[in-house]
Amino acid sequence: MASAGGAAPFWRAAGMTYITYSNICANLVRNCLKEPFKAEAISRERVHFSLTKWVDGKPEKPTVRSDPTEH
Repeated sequence: MASAGGAAPFWRAAGMTYITYSNICANLVRNCLKEPFKAEAISRERVHFSLTKWVDGKPEKPTVRSDPTEH
């Protein structure tokens, strides 16, 4: 629990959200790994998700997408 009068976390003072800060830290750690661990960690970074469009109250065929990694 955060203290009422304490200083804000540095990531918040820098104008970042915790998720942004966490992603930056995770990328730094992955980039510091040696091969083959680095390639394995980067391959797990990809996100796959499915989008389903609804028309007239019925789902159409879902579309599988992948979030492109930015390197």
